[in-house]
Amino acid sequence: MNNFSLLSLTPVSPEIFLALAGMVLLIVGAFMGSRSLRLISWASVAAYVVTAVMILTMDAGRVETFGGLFVMDSFGGLTKIFLLFGLIATAILSIQYLYQEQMVRFEYPVLVLFSGVGMMLMVSAHDMLSLYVALELQSLSLYVLAAIRRDHLRSAESGMKYFILGAISSGFLLFGISLLYGYTGTTNFALMGQALSAEVTLGAMIGMVFILAGIAFKVSAVPFHMWTPDVYEGAPTSVTAFFAMVPKLAALALIIRLVFEPFAALSHDWGQILWFLAAASMVVGAFAGLRQANIKRLLAYSSIGNMGYALMGIVATSALGIGSLLFYMAIYMIMTAGTFAVILSMRRNGQSLENMSDLSGLSQNSPVLAYILALLMFSMSGIPTLAGFFGKFAVFQAAMDAHLYVLAVIGVLTSVVSAFYYLRVIKIMFFDAPVDRYDGEMSKGRQAVLALSFGFILLFIFFPSGLLDICRGVASSVVVAEAPVAP
Repeated sequence: MNNFSLLSLTPVSPEIFLALAGMVLLIVGAFMGSRSLRLISWASVAAYVVTAVMILTMDAGRVETFGGLFVMDSFGGLTKIFLLFGLIATAILSIQYLYQEQMVRFEYPVLVLFSGVGMMLMVSAHDMLSLYVALELQSLSLYVLAAIRRDHLRSAESGMKYFILGAISSGFLLFGISLLYGYTGTTNFALMGQALSAEVTLGAMIGMVFILAGIAFKVSAVPFHMWTPDVYEGAPTSVTAFFAMVPKLAALALIIRLVFEPFAALSHDWGQILWFLAAASMVVGAFAGLRQANIKRLLAYSSIGNMGYALMGIVATSALGIGSLLFYMAIYMIMTAGTFAVILSMRRNGQSLENMSDLSGLSQNSPVLAYILALLMFSMSGIPTLAGFFGKFAVFQAAMDAHLYVLAVIGVLTSVVSAFYYLRVIKIMFFDAPVDRYDGEMSKGRQAVLALSFGFILLFIFFPSGLLDICRGVASSVVVAEAPVAP
């Protein structure tokens, strides 16, 4: 009996370790108070590194456990590595900011850690029940993070908006799950896929639509994007950086699990839904971003557009498309980490700056920072030879191979439109009259994240195929297959 328990826990051991680490850090914070913030933050980074090592040393085969509630495969393993990188970057970027903004609360890194546990469980969810529990574990932590600055009106407002709209999306999700359970008699992904392959009913299709709508909220896909600009602007900037980098990858991985396993027989139907979400997100993200003066709202619309490009990889319904999506999201995460390292450093007279006009003349006051941000903006706009170009090229290639010519053309055109607001940032930095210098110096951790992002974007041209081959190699594991069950 003991051997049975230990072996069945092996696939989920990284999540168990990370959850236990979070509980230990919570106890440490409760005893030491907020003065332990720096200790807990760096301890959480160490926990993420250990968790990544555990995942890298696990067998690459596909294994299910907990009666089919949880699945571990190479697709899930690589996605979790990307998530852990985002969590590490988030923790490192936030430490200095929390002290500067007098938000010294030990709960902050603990909440980020527990949301990370939820995201990792989302990636490996293989049952509607485990899907919902993991999604809510992530979401509840994010609600609190959005409103963690209780004495700040905009933060409280953003947290309330996020919570209310998130509750509505959870209602959509639960209603869809109940419909599918009623029509298929199961919540397990594999059994549900078999039932839908045998018979597709109108009620089951409606359930699928509600589930996809609920998860589309998490990735800010149009028309479920209404929360994103307000929450990005109102939340503390370190929280905005976290929202922009990490949770969307977990939600996209969950969509992939759903459409290629339980909903595989409905590919024609969900393909049309995701086609519309991708096209609408690219168009809204490109054109709505043109009018933004707040850099956080600008990045919110940029994020919406980027989710459209990522969804294009799913609509391609192939391992090539899934691999391209993972490749694109890894590059997007690294670019976003570097961009927020710069934004978090925008401070003058002790105040955090958020308007694009605050970048005026940065090339004269802080030339190194200006050139790095310019490179990141060029990469995000898809200028050739930079990493962002290869990411977009990969998803466009997957779309063309799947004969999604209209969607690919929309992607190219909206990419050209969105390049305007990225180039506008560069114009402000290099051609507008300079304003006062920013305060102080970057922390060593923030400098390391910025240097890593800069180096990756600049030098990616020398090894573009390595990461892409890895992503495309693991993508095939998400295709429905009989998996050995852990003893």
